[in-house]
Amino acid sequence: MRSVRARLLSRFAIGVSAAAFILPAAAAAQDAAATMGQPGPAQTDPVPSASGDVGRGDGDIVVTGIRASLRESIDLKRNAQGIVDAISAEDMGKFPDTNLAESLQRITGVSIDRTASGEGQFVTVRGFGPEYNLVTLNGRQMPTSTIGDGNGAPSSRSFDFANLASEGVAALEVYKSGRATVPSGGIGSVINIRTPRPFDKMGLRGSLSARGVIDTSQNGHKDITPEVSGIFSDTFADDRIGILVTGAYQRRNFSANSANIGWRDGYLGNENNWGSLAQPGDPRYANITNRPKATDVYQVPQNGGYDVVNGRRERINGQAVLQFRPIDSLTATIDYTYSRNTTNIRDNSVGIWYNHNDTLSAWTNGPVAGPIFYTERFTAAEAKDLAYSVSQTAARSENKSLGGNLTWNAPGGVTMTLDAHHSTATSKPDSPYGNSNSFGAAVFGIQSQSINFDKDLPVLSYTMYPGVDALNPANIVPTGNAFRNSYFRDEINQVQIRGHYDHDHGFMDSLDWGFEYTDNKVRSAYSVLQNDTWGGAGGSTPEQRAAAAALLPDNIFHLTSIPDAFSGISGSNDPNIIKSFFTYDLPTALALTDKAYGTCGGNLQCLLPYTTDSRIHEKTIAPYFQFNGKFDLLAGPGHFIAGIRYENTDVSASALVPTPVGGQQNSQNEFNVLYQGSGFTTFKGSYHNWLPSVDVDITPIDNVKLRASYSHTITRADYGSLQGGRRLDTLFRVGGGTGSVGNPNLIPYKSKNIDLSAEWYYGRENYISVGYFHKDVSNYIGSTQINTTIPGIASPTTTFNGVTTNGPRYQAAINAPGYDGTFAFIQNYYIKNFPAYVGKNNVLLAGPGDPLVNFVITTPFNSDQTASVDGFEFAIQHNFWDTGFGTILNYTVVNGNRDYDNRLPSSVAQFAIVGLSDSANAVLFFDKYGINARAAYNWRKGFLQGSGTNPVYINTYGQLDGSASYAITPQITIFAEGINILGKDRSGHLRSDRNVTFVAKQDARYSAGVRFTF
Repeated sequence: MRSVRARLLSRFAIGVSAAAFILPAAAAAQDAAATMGQPGPAQTDPVPSASGDVGRGDGDIVVTGIRASLRESIDLKRNAQGIVDAISAEDMGKFPDTNLAESLQRITGVSIDRTASGEGQFVTVRGFGPEYNLVTLNGRQMPTSTIGDGNGAPSSRSFDFANLASEGVAALEVYKSGRATVPSGGIGSVINIRTPRPFDKMGLRGSLSARGVIDTSQNGHKDITPEVSGIFSDTFADDRIGILVTGAYQRRNFSANSANIGWRDGYLGNENNWGSLAQPGDPRYANITNRPKATDVYQVPQNGGYDVVNGRRERINGQAVLQFRPIDSLTATIDYTYSRNTTNIRDNSVGIWYNHNDTLSAWTNGPVAGPIFYTERFTAAEAKDLAYSVSQTAARSENKSLGGNLTWNAPGGVTMTLDAHHSTATSKPDSPYGNSNSFGAAVFGIQSQSINFDKDLPVLSYTMYPGVDALNPANIVPTGNAFRNSYFRDEINQVQIRGHYDHDHGFMDSLDWGFEYTDNKVRSAYSVLQNDTWGGAGGSTPEQRAAAAALLPDNIFHLTSIPDAFSGISGSNDPNIIKSFFTYDLPTALALTDKAYGTCGGNLQCLLPYTTDSRIHEKTIAPYFQFNGKFDLLAGPGHFIAGIRYENTDVSASALVPTPVGGQQNSQNEFNVLYQGSGFTTFKGSYHNWLPSVDVDITPIDNVKLRASYSHTITRADYGSLQGGRRLDTLFRVGGGTGSVGNPNLIPYKSKNIDLSAEWYYGRENYISVGYFHKDVSNYIGSTQINTTIPGIASPTTTFNGVTTNGPRYQAAINAPGYDGTFAFIQNYYIKNFPAYVGKNNVLLAGPGDPLVNFVITTPFNSDQTASVDGFEFAIQHNFWDTGFGTILNYTVVNGNRDYDNRLPSSVAQFAIVGLSDSANAVLFFDKYGINARAAYNWRKGFLQGSGTNPVYINTYGQLDGSASYAITPQITIFAEGINILGKDRSGHLRSDRNVTFVAKQDARYSAGVRFTF
């Protein structure tokens, strides 16, 4: 079982930080790097320089540090039309942020999801998760790429911010209201990553920085890892030519220990299914304390385990920009952006699985009953296993973008821009065995096992039969394994033509128009080599298991303490907890079993050719027109902006899927689909949308701005829903199997948005704002399930609707004298009497007369279900006079009208909005005397992460980060930063808070270093 998840200061080596560029608030736009969607050629209206802290030697005094970054962000927000928030490079440079997601969470209404190691990865805006937000780079739509969880072909459109470092980024802009001039694809928001250009500020400038990072989560280690970055920019030839180069290298060693519990579906108290609690009349009924009532809903655990995880992440980012201005009115830009993120994680686990036979349990009161404990006892003949597993996750994501831009300031107030780019994002394995690999081993002979849910950390315990020592490495038997090969590539070729006309008098202030062509090609592929030899790699008899155990020398195993791995979490010191288990290395164990049993063919070739290979091709054309009006009203100018955007998308979806030809039984409740050959299928679809938008703002009194916006926005379906071809899950149970088929005719989610905002700018660096948003979302993607049998896929035994049907050979084994109810007896009977139906590793093959297996096939469709989301955003930024102290506070309230009802069983289909939660930020900073210091607390209320058969909730989480720096000279700064200083852990649950799904231990990360600026 696997899951994917100041003495120290004196040891810090020199390490990296973001380049702290001072970018002018009103830099002239040269290309798509300019702020999107704002009328006029400038990013923002010009703002006079303010007095500040550092002299430049030319008579001007410029504010630097935290105050400078906050001023730039305020300027963009105040001068923008529509609802826009931003954060500047200096702001990111001063946060203890390892990537851009960590920076984005400081913006009002933005929250993040984290990797198993605690780093920011995906962004949620106003309750809409990563798949509902579009990410652009300098106004260009970026490809997305994630490797997925390893259990199937990757399919997400979510942008993975873990691939990007914050170094070398000029600003992040979050567009919360729709605009005709802003690319479509984000119901939640459009997030633009703006990178610096040499013409932003003429002359030679740059910085170099380095830092050492120590992650205190490391199991038994305190390694210090380096981070180095630099940025160089210069203009020459009378400022007609400019070059800029940025680079960043980061390496981090970490641990991400976790407890993970798997669950059966939500049953009603009166249900009688496999895994459900015993009913009155069953002798096991007496073993249940406070059994859930007939109408109560409950879930029983299917498995549980402790994972001790050690990982390494390496991130490389870089950008090169060349600009040329042959004449004052024409600017040409060529840029290349590169990022690479490599992760290598080893996960050792100890785990237990339930058969739901002789069980004991106790429960809380309904209507949603939660387990207090759940225990199962086994007979010696069952030879129940204690799993010692190791898994390896090794993947590399690589992003490349080559772009060009021509901007011509034509006569008569017209500006024309031609922008094009070719960008790719690829995720693939970084190991010869695949990207997600697991190797199982076990000690057979559990007498009883239990999970207790009274503490924060579920307490797993077991008792072995006399004579069986789980801590004797000689008893460890290699079992099943899986080697997964995932691949994902997204290629976008985009051309944009934009025009702008400045009228500069009367009500009509300006006009914007343009045309975009986007060609998006996606390939998602997957294969798995899986040996379901869970009873033993060489067979399930005692002699075969002993021979397999002898293959693994004792010295490859290392004893690991569970209480130490989860120290500080309630339950880690429970007297009943598993005290220790053996860890080992996957390559070492694999080499031994491959030689003996041909685990990967005897030559360690574990990567199979892709058996699932999907291709999606989207072609989108998008013309738009926008009128920008300006008028005088009350205390200042007002603005009226109205636009329309038309989009037409053609979709082609092809898929190579394996052809199923049969079935096999591996154990009592584990079966496999057998395949032979494969074939391609292709489907097509198309859709179009008209997307209007209107923005109005007025200044009723000095320094107060009121805004109102109305817009239509869309988000396209995920790639997995669009993919053609029917896929069957290889592993199925005695109750049948599952599968899916895509639908390329899905139309996008559509949202009709209302945004209102009131902002009071009562000082150069101070403001208060209150915002309200309302979204009506339609075209939600639902799923329907069809029960069907697949020709040729039979099984020796299967159960459907509570009725078990056995094939003739299986029934003969059950009727044979001496049948003891075990699968081992049936296996031996097959071997002696039906050897033609016994496969490798003594699996049972389906044959003539065996029953066909029922499969539940899920297919997506656009439902008539709608949802409404609304909320409020509150923000305040205040400097306390001339003390150097200041604060930033924001709070977002998000509400929806589609909640998940935990009281309904899994058999009742539910539609609920995921990701909705309140969030808040509190920042206290000091910026004076060359000292910059900041403490930032980010909080997100618990939320529904996933819905469907069973809900998945993430519990409330808060994290305190801090940073401080001191300018020794105007060019040299030393700094220290900390992330998750309080070491807060994360956790999640299902229907009941006792249905714990995971508890992830997290610890603080610290860094210190030096920055040189020139």
